[in-house]
Amino acid sequence: MSTFALIHGAGDVGWYWHLVEAELRARGHGVVAVDLPGGDDALTLDDYADAVVEAVGDRRGRLVVVGQSFGAFTAPLVAARRPVDALVLVAGMVPRPGESPDDWWSDTGYADAVRRQAARDGGLTGSSDPYVAYYHDVPRALAEEALRRERPHPSTAASAQPWPLDAWPAVPTTFVLCTQDRLFPPEFLRGVVRKRLGPAPREIAAGHCVALSRPREPADILTGEAHD
Repeated sequence: MSTFALIHGAGDVGWYWHLVEAELRARGHGVVAVDLPGGDDALTLDDYADAVVEAVGDRRGRLVVVGQSFGAFTAPLVAARRPVDALVLVAGMVPRPGESPDDWWSDTGYADAVRRQAARDGGLTGSSDPYVAYYHDVPRALAEEALRRERPHPSTAASAQPWPLDAWPAVPTTFVLCTQDRLFPPEFLRGVVRKRLGPAPREIAAGHCVALSRPREPADILTGEAHD
């Protein structure tokens, strides 16, 4: 049996993972879907990583740490604090040493990539409507519940903090890319992954919030990580 530590993205809570959690538990695995601390602008990326380590506790066996979107800034920090068998980033903001989350957007050329994709898809990419940009393939009731659960996360301090590791942890890392993502254009994100991680991503035909729209497919990928 493996344990999966599931880290949500910006503005979210551990509930985001509840459908994937059910899939993993049905397959005999342990799951920790962490509610990262929010509502305090002094919290740092280190505080988020510490919260995950505390939630995992002394669980034994194979540990796979999963970071979605902004959670990709936190997941590798967990691997620097305790033994981790694998990292999985889902539609993640892959950081590089010394880069803050605030700087990630300009460093990666995000704005230009969104403009190019929006010109192709009529403005769907980068839309200010969350039902268009984030939840276009999520059942409406689930999308509405997700929006009700939104909260202030990450903090100003965490967003401005340079990523503190000197290098990516020496841990096998898998990237899961969503080919219908309207927040991170797929072509753009493939380039970020190639430059910053190297191996080609696994791909799922889904939007940014794949854990709500197609939970079985990320669960399949994670289950594979449990046995590698």
